[in-house]
Amino acid sequence: MTPTAPGPVSSPSSTRPNPIVIQGGMGVAVSSWRLARAVASLGHLGVVSGVGIGNVLSIRLWHGEQNVLRVLRTFPDRTAAREIEERYYRAPGGNEGKRPPLPEMWSLDPTPKNQRLTVVGAFVEVTLAREGHGNAVGINLLEKIALPSLATLYGAMLAGVDTVIMGAGIPLRIPGALDLLARHQRATYPIYVDGADKNDDYKIAFDPAAVFPEWQHRPALVRPRFFPIVSSNALALAMVKRADGSIEGFVVEAPTAGGHNAPPRGNVELNADGEPIYGPRDEVDLDKLKALGLPFWLAGKRGTPEGLRQAQALGAAGIQVGTAFAFCRESGIDPDLRRRIVADARAGHLRVRTDARASPTGFPFKVVQVAGTISDGAVRDARERVCNIGVLREAYKRPDGTVGYRCASEPVDQFVAKGGKLEDTVGRACLCNGLTATVGLALPTRSGALEPPIVTAGDDLVEVARYLGPGQDDYGAADVVAYLLGQEAHERIAPAARAVEAAE
Repeated sequence: MTPTAPGPVSSPSSTRPNPIVIQGGMGVAVSSWRLARAVASLGHLGVVSGVGIGNVLSIRLWHGEQNVLRVLRTFPDRTAAREIEERYYRAPGGNEGKRPPLPEMWSLDPTPKNQRLTVVGAFVEVTLAREGHGNAVGINLLEKIALPSLATLYGAMLAGVDTVIMGAGIPLRIPGALDLLARHQRATYPIYVDGADKNDDYKIAFDPAAVFPEWQHRPALVRPRFFPIVSSNALALAMVKRADGSIEGFVVEAPTAGGHNAPPRGNVELNADGEPIYGPRDEVDLDKLKALGLPFWLAGKRGTPEGLRQAQALGAAGIQVGTAFAFCRESGIDPDLRRRIVADARAGHLRVRTDARASPTGFPFKVVQVAGTISDGAVRDARERVCNIGVLREAYKRPDGTVGYRCASEPVDQFVAKGGKLEDTVGRACLCNGLTATVGLALPTRSGALEPPIVTAGDDLVEVARYLGPGQDDYGAADVVAYLLGQEAHERIAPAARAVEAAE
């Protein structure tokens, strides 16, 4: 197949107004298509999480989710769609007592089958998020999880994604990749390999023509806007000066935000609770940021009307809000777990800890302290250490020059045998399995037990009760938006919210 001829790449940035509220892209399927669709239906930027999206698709099909199956069957390469359906789909109730087939783990040389699963997973998620309205939908990725990024972006673009948001690293090569993928052309992305020599040049490649060889008629694509997540002026300036394509804005994230945080600048010091200490060097100079001439959104404990007004007064286009949306009805978090956390927050019995050890990435990770989850050291230490999803594996150079893969959360003996340091395994949690369990898609361990969840949220989770109305123990995305914009917004947004819920 001959790819679309190179030419000017169109971008929605010239036609789409900047959003006031960006819904954060959280966890593994916490920012689900239902949540993104609900927020986008209200005229704000709904964002799906692209993390592990191929695995999410496979497990949802295994559970017989009909909306997912319906959209899978609309994927333009019918051969690829049938391949995925035949391998993973089971009718509801048809998988009792069975273990789901696990997708291949990503590597520098992924198989076309694995790439297709990720492309289709992103396509399905964004398509579902865009149904029922004509507003913008975005996707969130982590630079730390670079191997599946190109395939994820291509699938999201096939579904018409408007905005790409990316953090946990310095994604300098994503803008150029978006330009190439918009033309259905081969793109590459640099991959960090521990122990590599300065002359080594490791990249992963994604070639649409090779991954989908039977697909003959490819649609024209729109190049999405790109908003990198930054935590310093230096990072923002580096993106503007060194990125290989256009950047349309920034999300400026404070260490109070949920999920992975940037480590403190300089020498990392911990408080008595083992949490990293942030100081003045970690504050962003917004005047310098404004001088770059690009719109930006502030994130981290901004989920109030005052937070929004203050952000706009400081020159921001608006705010990104994650935690408030993570615990609303449309969130992907398991409903029973979500309601328990909201009740604990309302009662004042909740704490969010910035764990410097939990994530195998080495980045600080916000963990909600909830009984029965991996936040409990006894629960974490009792689980069977296993690496069967492998999204956060680190590539490393073996003595013979080949590339291997390891994770500080995998079985200790395996990690050490691969050259890892024993001390790096202490206190680690399996985020792949824990976050998957958080959204009700837990995989069984080798003994058949289900993986325990791990819940992440920003520091303002303790104030989540602000979104509850009188007599309510639950709330929706519309309640969050109405609160942020002022209570007078209820009359304006309620009809749209009711329409979305009725469509479910």
